[in-house]
Amino acid sequence: MGNIQHVTSADFDEKVLQSDKPVLVDFWAEWCGPCRMIAPVLEEIAAAQDKLEIVKLNVDENPEIAASYRITSIPALNVYSGGQVVKQIVGAKPKAALLNDLADYVN
Repeated sequence: MGNIQHVTSADFDEKVLQSDKPVLVDFWAEWCGPCRMIAPVLEEIAAAQDKLEIVKLNVDENPEIAASYRITSIPALNVYSGGQVVKQIVGAKPKAALLNDLADYVN
């Protein structure tokens, strides 16, 4: 089951855009309190299913990727499938709300 990996601008295309299954990218930063709040929730979701890959991208270390997807507020969760953004979730949410938003990808 899923371990959350960190991606960077160097491996974003390979691990996210070219993945054969949907990938949720958690755009986050060290200083972001809400980002830290949802991290354990995302780890629980990753551990409980294997249909959706979950990765983290630090926006401070990879600003070009964040800018290219117009990430202006974090935490931002984008689901990519077939190289395209198919779902966007902005802000911290409780686990039940996140699972509801991600139902098409985790069930």
